[in-house]
Amino acid sequence: MEKRILLADDDIDFGTTLKQYLELNKFEVFWAKDGVEAFDLLKMHSFDICIVDVMMPKLDGFSLSKKISKKFPATPFLFLTARKNKPDRIKGLSIGADDYISKPFEVEELILRINNIIKRTKQQQTINIEEEVFETLQIGKYLLDVKNLSLTIENHTFKITEKEAQLIVYLYKNKNSLIPRDDILDNVWGQSNFFSGRSMDVFISRVRKHFKDDKNISINSVRGVGLEFVIKDQ
Repeated sequence: MEKRILLADDDIDFGTTLKQYLELNKFEVFWAKDGVEAFDLLKMHSFDICIVDVMMPKLDGFSLSKKISKKFPATPFLFLTARKNKPDRIKGLSIGADDYISKPFEVEELILRINNIIKRTKQQQTINIEEEVFETLQIGKYLLDVKNLSLTIENHTFKITEKEAQLIVYLYKNKNSLIPRDDILDNVWGQSNFFSGRSMDVFISRVRKHFKDDKNISINSVRGVGLEFVIKDQ
C-alpha cells in the first residue's frame, strides 16, 4: 500500500517537480497550493505525513502546522523552507515538527527522512510501559489520558501532542532515577542526533510547563548526562 503524503507548497515549479519525484518513489501525493487548501484536504483524507512549506498564502506553514498538531496530533509533519535562520528552526520545533529541511536539498535525503519519520510514528502508535498498554496514568495530581492525548488537574483539562504523551510516559516509566539523554532520544525520537536533540529540549520545556501546578513533580537536568523525572510520594 502506497504511503500517502500531503504536500503544502505554493511554488508551482518546485511543487510539480517534488510531487513527480515522490510519486516515482511509490508515494501517493496530494498537493495543496496554500495552507487553507491543505487543511481542507486533511479533513477529507488521512495522511502518513505532511510536508509543509513555511511561506504560503492564506495560511502560512507555521499556522497550518499548529492546526495539524491540534486537530490531527497523530499525523507527523516536517517543514520545507528556504529560510535557514535559527529562530525559524526553533519555532518549527516548538510547534512539534518531526523534522526541518532547508531548500535546496537532495530529494534522496528528503525521502530518507520521510521514511524514517513514518517508521518512527508507526512504532510509537501504541505506548507501552513494561509491555502493558496504559490508557491513563495518574502522575501526582495529574491524570494523563494517553488515548485522548490530554492532561487533567483538578477540573482543568488541556490537550497535548502525541510526542508529549510519549515523552511523559517514558519519563514516568523511569521516574525518580537518572535517565541518560541518549536513552530518551533513542526510545522516544528513535534516533540521537543534533536535530532530535534540539527537538527534545523544546519538548522537555513544554512538559515542565504542563506539570507546573504540582510542586511534587519536577524535571531536573543533569548537565551533560540526562534528566531526572522526580515525583515525590509516588
